Amino acid sequence: MAKIIVLMGAPGAGKGTQARLLQERLHLPQISTGDIFRSLKHSQTPLAQEVRDIMTRGHLVPDELTIRLVKERTAQDDCKDGYILDGFPRTPAQARSLEQLAEEQQNTIVAVLIDVPLELLEKRMTGRRNCPVCNEIYNIYFKPPRNDNVCDLHPDAELVQRADDNSETVRARLATYEQQTRPLIEFYETAGLLRTVDGTRDPEVIYQDIERNVK
Repeated sequence: MAKIIVLMGAPGAGKGTQARLLQERLHLPQISTGDIFRSLKHSQTPLAQEVRDIMTRGHLVPDELTIRLVKERTAQDDCKDGYILDGFPRTPAQARSLEQLAEEQQNTIVAVLIDVPLELLEKRMTGRRNCPVCNEIYNIYFKPPRNDNVCDLHPDAELVQRADDNSETVRARLATYEQQTRPLIEFYETAGLLRTVDGTRDPEVIYQDIERNVK
């Protein structure tokens, strides 16, 4: 049976890095609902038109249509050996729909949570700085530049902080994640499908741990 990998993790947990490594090394497509919605602009299917109409009116796309979009995308040939889901499911209701889809596709689900303490996530995000010239990324806590607040490669370039990496915004994002995702984590725990990996380690070690859990 092919695997559906549901990758979960808070902002700053390294989910994007691990999704990319899984995609490269296991040759599985990463299916993002954001990408699906963006691709609707060029799709001519009746379902795409239905969803476009809803979005044009400024309404949220209902769960039932979102799962149909996921079903349509994952029916393509590149998903026959499994796939990685990013940004879906977001709620227990969507997770139940995904279980039905997995059964129809004769796939199995494994949910992987990259677990990082909230205080460390906050430091990862609020400590980020980047060079406006070369986009090199630093972190004042974990990877500071050699000289205070200037790029190692461009000494005349003062490092900048993204507007949404301030403490207040980061705390709000993490609180929203915790509130919205906790029920989903509990859903997969109860179903016996959740695998938790320690996200505080080196990305390569985290990847090896994830790979053991999904094979």
